[in-house]
Amino acid sequence: MVRKTYPAEISNIPGQVLYYPSELGKLEDIELIYFGQHSCPATVKPNPATNQSIVLSSKLADSLMFNELDTPLHLFIYGKSLHIGPLIGIFSSGFTGISNKPLGERSSFFSKLLSLSQTTGCIPFIFGENVINWDQETIKGYVYEKENWQINEFPFPNVVYDRLPNRLTENRDGPKAVKQKFQKEYKIPWYNPGFFNKWDVYERLNADDRALPFLPETYPFQSLSVVETLLSHYRQVYIKPIHGSLGLGIHQILYDKHEDVYYCRYKNEAQENKLQKFSTLEAILKHVFHNRPLENLIVQQGIPLIKSSNRPVDFRVHTNKDSNGVWQVTAIAAKISGAGSVTTHIKSGGVIKTVAELYGDDEEAKKVEEKLSDAALILSESIEGHLDGIIGEIGFDLGLDKKGQVWMFEANSKPGRSIFSHPKLKEFELLTRKLSLDYAIYLTEQTITQSIGVQK
Repeated sequence: MVRKTYPAEISNIPGQVLYYPSELGKLEDIELIYFGQHSCPATVKPNPATNQSIVLSSKLADSLMFNELDTPLHLFIYGKSLHIGPLIGIFSSGFTGISNKPLGERSSFFSKLLSLSQTTGCIPFIFGENVINWDQETIKGYVYEKENWQINEFPFPNVVYDRLPNRLTENRDGPKAVKQKFQKEYKIPWYNPGFFNKWDVYERLNADDRALPFLPETYPFQSLSVVETLLSHYRQVYIKPIHGSLGLGIHQILYDKHEDVYYCRYKNEAQENKLQKFSTLEAILKHVFHNRPLENLIVQQGIPLIKSSNRPVDFRVHTNKDSNGVWQVTAIAAKISGAGSVTTHIKSGGVIKTVAELYGDDEEAKKVEEKLSDAALILSESIEGHLDGIIGEIGFDLGLDKKGQVWMFEANSKPGRSIFSHPKLKEFELLTRKLSLDYAIYLTEQTITQSIGVQK
């Protein structure tokens, strides 16, 4: 569905009046104008001018807390209400109070996200838990205009996009209370909540026949016998933290049957890559995992991955919901592991390549991209169907074994963006940002139509 946007302006005309683009025909039944969650009655007339813009009287704009912006906006017309916007609240934390870097190092990412208001036709703003006025139902949020950060006051938004930076913040009482209040009391959709738990994702997808072929054999780390069993089948296993990210805390264990010894590859606390030899699994447990609560770990089948220059390769695949609420693959990159590293992360010496660069053969690259895309779309639908909350984007770490089978190692609800440092992936970085806002427009429309249905 193509949705049209219109320029919006404020005019010094008397009364509470809204002029709408005349191409929309007769809108005689409209009684209420909405901006975000604020509404007020107004007289609605077709715009006599030929420029097809939305014009609000000053009094109406003040009542709605509508500021004149350079952004073309959508009009959603349902029943007797007309909604201007949408207004998208981006919820985060870690605000610094520094005017040119209000979110520290993440300010650059957020400035790029907010700069897409023109191309998406929405008004996004960033806010934290301490700038919400629950009595007035308003928020003082950051916007990014003309390469400057500003603070504006807004009504409560149509939807909230969750961009909390980590699990620690997410589990604090403040953010939890804000989320609950917006969802329960105001029925505002809150999308991309939370961080995935590896074991929870595996258990839920394991019950889905479509997702099952992509899942490596995985168990909670309850005893060494689990490690022993998987090693006897696959000769290598991975031990991972349930809540980990960025490849932290991952250990690879290999068994060499000729020497009858075990090797453990990991990164130590000094961030050095280690490969150590042990005579028994008990020795690994004692030496490497002596301070670790094992109930927070999973054990996973090792996959004989394809290699480049004798180094293992996996793939990062981003998926996003689009403006029609449909999953799309938005980026694919190959990640080649660093020398002696247990993961392919850049901070561990990993290298990013496009799939075409990896294969050097367009036909082969195309086949691999199709195979990875098909898997990522099936897994996205499965995760959306089996996990709680409204999920709008996922970053997958997928592997290809030497037989061409796709495996899912990890799914991230707030995927890192390091692959976009590659110059040939910049346009896809833009696409992932654009779709995260496009999806908010879709959610707004869904919510308005559902609430009108309920009112009837």
